[in-house]
Amino acid sequence: MSYTTNPHLPRLRMEAVRLVESGWSIRSVARHLRYSHQAIMNWVKRAGLMHHNARIIPTRSSRPDHHPRELPKEIVWRILDLRSERNQCAEILHYRMASEGIRVSISSVKRVLRRSNISRYSPWKKWHTYPPRPLPQKPGILVEIDTIHDGPVGEQLYIYTGLDVCSRFAHAIASERINTHTSLRFVETTRKVVPFSIETLQSDHGSEFSKWFTKRIVARGMAHRHSRVRTPNDNAHLERFNRTIQEECISKIPRSLKTWKKEIPIYLRYYNFERPHMGINYQTPIEVVRRY
Repeated sequence: MSYTTNPHLPRLRMEAVRLVESGWSIRSVARHLRYSHQAIMNWVKRAGLMHHNARIIPTRSSRPDHHPRELPKEIVWRILDLRSERNQCAEILHYRMASEGIRVSISSVKRVLRRSNISRYSPWKKWHTYPPRPLPQKPGILVEIDTIHDGPVGEQLYIYTGLDVCSRFAHAIASERINTHTSLRFVETTRKVVPFSIETLQSDHGSEFSKWFTKRIVARGMAHRHSRVRTPNDNAHLERFNRTIQEECISKIPRSLKTWKKEIPIYLRYYNFERPHMGINYQTPIEVVRRY
């Protein structure tokens, strides 16, 4: 980080040096440019160390050379030595350092690797891109999809949910499992149920919405975008619907797949055609859809 953001200052420094070289005194230049006498002297010294054809004196970073709490060099060298042995990850290096009685945080280990330009990421890591979020100016432009997990591990049941951001028209189905194939079937079912065409789907980064799912969605003439990592507010409308369907429907019926498959469609008819929504001025979703 530089100590000034003035874009003209690098050129002004060199202009001050040229005035001194042309015969002006340092104090005269300081008064002319309204800078301190010491600043002009420092600029002249820096110019003497630079190439004679230089046109500017660049602004240096104000970052300190050392920090009072920086890691001792011995620890840094030990981290790099352990890394060079088997090219192991930061977590393993942190464990090995602790086994040797060296106290250092895992974030410090990662920082040493990163600053040494030897931090390595998995070749299988999925890098996320976030194209601009479309404005939901009419039904179908942006439909958010997600899954609800219910029950302990090994006995979980799932609910696929989808919500149109513009009209709040929703769809949901119960399922014994979640995977990319089930996700695609849910989307196909949703397209048949909703009274509008879907242009863009938005989901989180769950495994049920993987690259395979994205390719199949694009092949069907729709777009698929992901919400930002650890940012549930990107799917805020659907997260609120998930809470609503759990409070108004799921919590009031027995927990079984058969019951859910029977009761959820009944609740959705009420939600889409009868229930007023504060977010759309106490209209029902179907009333909003009919306006377009």
